[in-house]
Amino acid sequence: MSRNWKGLAVLMRTPMRAAASQGKQLPSPTPFHPIPTNASSAGDREEISASRQFAVAYVKERMQASISIPTERFESLDANLEEFSKGYLSLPQEGRRDLLHELARNYDVNRMRVRQLMQQYLNLGFPSNAEDNAIDNEQSGSSLHDEALLASCYRMERNLRDVLRPMYGVLFERLNAYDGGLKILAVLRADVVSLLEKDNLPSLRALDSYLKEKLITWLSPAALQLHQITWDDPASLLEKIVTYEAVHPIRSLQDLRRRLSIGRRCFGYFHPAIPGEPLIFIEVALLKEVAKAIQDVLWDDPPIPEHEAICALFYSISSTQPGLSGVNLGKFLIKRVIELVKREKPNVMVFATLSPIPGYMQWLLSKLTSQLKFTELDTENTRNLSESDSSSTFKESIFFPEEEMLVRESGSDLTDGKSGIEILQKLLSSPNNEWIKSDCLLNALRPPLMRLCARYLLKEKKRGKALDPVANFHLQNGAIIERINWMADQSEKGLSQSAGIMVNYIYRLEKIEENAQSYFSCGQINASPNVHQLLEAKL
Repeated sequence: MSRNWKGLAVLMRTPMRAAASQGKQLPSPTPFHPIPTNASSAGDREEISASRQFAVAYVKERMQASISIPTERFESLDANLEEFSKGYLSLPQEGRRDLLHELARNYDVNRMRVRQLMQQYLNLGFPSNAEDNAIDNEQSGSSLHDEALLASCYRMERNLRDVLRPMYGVLFERLNAYDGGLKILAVLRADVVSLLEKDNLPSLRALDSYLKEKLITWLSPAALQLHQITWDDPASLLEKIVTYEAVHPIRSLQDLRRRLSIGRRCFGYFHPAIPGEPLIFIEVALLKEVAKAIQDVLWDDPPIPEHEAICALFYSISSTQPGLSGVNLGKFLIKRVIELVKREKPNVMVFATLSPIPGYMQWLLSKLTSQLKFTELDTENTRNLSESDSSSTFKESIFFPEEEMLVRESGSDLTDGKSGIEILQKLLSSPNNEWIKSDCLLNALRPPLMRLCARYLLKEKKRGKALDPVANFHLQNGAIIERINWMADQSEKGLSQSAGIMVNYIYRLEKIEENAQSYFSCGQINASPNVHQLLEAKL
């Protein structure tokens, strides 16, 4: 099999991989109608502006035609969908923003027509005691009048269903049926999600919600193909694995080969409309026990014989399409992979993860900052002999007394009368993470950071669900929090996200559905006794 190994090796050195690992959108294909970008004079700027306006107007025309052309004129329809797709990808971000606003605002539901049909429906003349759902010729002996009324109901309800569908729904459905259209829909939704961060308008939220629901339907497990990715796959596919790996960057060809060789598995979900590119993929390590540190997973040498493995550890799961956020393909992928591994390796009995905690440090630093402000307010109130005690209401105990004393002693060169919270904030905010080089500081910080991490995972919620996105993902899939691991990821990313702490989630097959249901229904977070004990742990 021929391979473009040179291209794969070059990719290892490009910034594209880093962009993908941070969830950034990859560059669009070559513009269909190139728009000049270098403006050295006022005349050039006017020319660029005119070119952009013309390009946006042209794509809007193709969009309108793609919606309005009758389905039976399939050749003309396909030509317009192709022009729209190429044109949309050629637009700069401001052009796409203009078009998406147009789509959300002017191709929404025809509400005037909805009101008219609703009024007609209410005027059908139902008897006051009519049992509408029981009207049946054979069972109730209904009259001809009832038959006519029922026929009118069916017709009106069908018309209501049709008119309640937004006009942009036609565009989405036609793109989904068009060769390459699913990829365009994913790009389009990624742009909508990005736009909502700046323009959180009801029309854009409705557009996003409608497209997301459609994508969930079109990307059902029945429409996806599961494939084990190996070293023998085409180099073009392996390049995409390198590019889209979002958890633990692949640093070399040796690293890539290790992840696809003995004791390792990589599985991806593919869709026929996007050939050669996984929508999501998962990396698995076959181990003797549940790993406590990612270093042990990535660099074990030599690997253990596969027949000795009793644990399948999911250590990385990466989505390749930002536009599919909220479409939970990972849930189905994990379940399918568990089935495959159990079938291939009956000796594997434990299915676990070694997962990052991406929101922990952001939450903790915010908590430290707010507590410092409340302390300042208390000091100011005391100085002014104020009777106000409002700030004390929101103060929390970040440290146990023994913990704060040890932190202050260990960070004596930083103390200068500072509190434990001030020292902790300074250490965790330092750009070089110098604190991990001091055994004294590591011993002092471990108890409070582990306890606060347990609190973050078990207690901190958003809309009744776990605040941490990775925790929410695994908990809604039926996992439990099994163990929190100290200094499990000492990479720059691991330290900045979670002070190097990682967590093991366990999938107990007989409890998956029960755990998922309790989490969905009442937000119950299931965890092992060891994790719960961390909430009260002292020195």
